Amino acid sequence: MNTNDASKSGLLVGDIMKADLDDLIFQYRNKEYGAYQLRKAYYKRMTRATILAVLLMAFVALLPSILSAIRNSVADDETLNVEVTLSEPPSVDPKQEPPPPPPPVEPPPARPTIAFTIPVVKKDEEVVEEVPPPTQEEMKEVEISTKTQEGSDDGVVAGLGDEPIEEAPPEIVKEVEPPKPTQEVFKVVEQMPSFPDGQAALLRFLAQNIEYPTIAKENGVEGMVVVQFVVERDGSIAAANVVKGIGAGCDEEALRVVRMMPKWQPGKQRGQPVRVQFNLPIRFKLE
Repeated sequence: MNTNDASKSGLLVGDIMKADLDDLIFQYRNKEYGAYQLRKAYYKRMTRATILAVLLMAFVALLPSILSAIRNSVADDETLNVEVTLSEPPSVDPKQEPPPPPPPVEPPPARPTIAFTIPVVKKDEEVVEEVPPPTQEEMKEVEISTKTQEGSDDGVVAGLGDEPIEEAPPEIVKEVEPPKPTQEVFKVVEQMPSFPDGQAALLRFLAQNIEYPTIAKENGVEGMVVVQFVVERDGSIAAANVVKGIGAGCDEEALRVVRMMPKWQPGKQRGQPVRVQFNLPIRFKLE
């Protein structure tokens, strides 16, 4: 737009440099319409709204402190300082005797009672001659109790606290017999049986006592023999038998050595020695 065009449009070059964006936008439009006025006053309204919002937030933040200060001031005003003067205690004459204790209160008279024993079924030879039980006529005018005594018709019924208290007999404590040893043969227990001095001593015992059978040597028989036995509660060996053999006299030789073993350390279950089944493999091998 040149100078002539600007003159035609109503704005000179100097006016264009000084005009704001709203004047340029509404140059050829109706400025009396509300949009122009709203845009012109936009920044002023935003500034006022921001200031009011900040003041309102500050007031809300300080409101608890203001209320607390008001309450403290009101409480201070309402506090009363009252002086109380106590009277002197009455004087005590050391020569004056203390008042006598109140007279004892006599208990009210008791109503007459009659003893009534509950019948118990016994054998004839155990029956002891006792006072016969009261009749219905005798029990109409008296109270039923454990003893017979005289009293007044205006008296009170004797309570349970007036009756003698029988001490309970001492409780009889029965001795608990220890559990009998079981004949059950266990396969797995908490503490398995063991050869005296351990596994190495067992291997030495077998090596020193087993003799390779001659027939097995001549026929070149080798292999493993498994001997099963039971370690008794005293550690002795019982019920030994071969569950896996290789023949040629090796089974009999392994069984002979197992039966001559010394007593083992017995197996234990819950701290008690029990019978335990044990399998011992013995290998026969030619050099």
